[in-house]
Order: sequence, then C-alpha cells, then structure tokens
Amino acid sequence: MARNVRLMHCTPDDVFRVLSNGWLYPLWVVGTSRMRDVGDIWPAEGATLHHSFGSWPLVVNDMTVMRVWDPPHRAVLEPHGGPIGVARVAIDVKPRGDACVVRIQEEPVTGPTRILPDTVFDAITRWRNAETLHRLAYLAEGGAPGTNGGADAIGHESTAEKEPIDR
Repeated sequence: MARNVRLMHCTPDDVFRVLSNGWLYPLWVVGTSRMRDVGDIWPAEGATLHHSFGSWPLVVNDMTVMRVWDPPHRAVLEPHGGPIGVARVAIDVKPRGDACVVRIQEEPVTGPTRILPDTVFDAITRWRNAETLHRLAYLAEGGAPGTNGGADAIGHESTAEKEPIDR
C-alpha cells in the first residue's frame, strides 16, 4: 500500500470543501484529463464521478465511487481505471494547530497492478500521489473557486485598493 503525507496550511474543512466539489477532481488527481459528469448526490457514499484519464487520442472513460464520506476526517474513493483496474484510495485528515496533516493511501483492488511487486507499485504510486497532494494543497490552501472558501475568487470584487496600471 502506497502512503504519502503532507502538511497543509489550511483547516480539514478546507480540504473537504475541495473533495466535496466533484468538478474539481481533475485539478487535483494526477492523470485525470477531464470531467464528464458528477452524480447528483456527490459526495455521499455510493455517489459517482465520471471522468477520463490519459491524453487525446488515448483517452479512457472511467469513474470513481465514493465509498466512505466522513468529513472532515476521512474519505475513501474507489477509482475504476478501465483496463488498469480498480483501486482504493483513503484520504485521512487530522488538524495540527492552524494547519492539518493529510495522508493518502492507495492500493490496487483489481487489474494488472495487483500483480506488480509491492515495491514497484508503491514507488510509482507514491511519486504520483506526492503530486496529487501538492495539487490538493494548492486548492485547499488557496480557497479554490467552486468551494465556499473560494467565493472571493469568483467574480467578486476585492476589498483591497486597486493599483493603477501603467501602459
């Protein structure tokens, strides 16, 4: 099982605001190239995201199922990667002062990745999930658009004084 941990300078609620917006999934999950649909009950347990991975013209349509939704502590997702198989991804979040610690654990459930030696699967997956946590941190720490924490980022004027633009 591949494990990554990252300290994020935000609250656990900030992390779960990003996770709860299915349309943000391709922004933080490495390999996801586009969203096709977000189930009406997302992020409730059993809800689905329909997305694709890969680069055109080699794009595979797949989906992710939410298996556990326990904000602001834990989410367990089950990405279905077409020919790659199914994985189980657990995201655990714990407060630490003004920040939080986010741990992601991933293991193969079905498909050819199950036959890889653990050391190979873990090395590849840890490398990818380090970037996944890096992207999730950008969104959670920055108050991503589409979350309650990012309201000022979408069409709202800043209260800061504007600087003149030199032309």
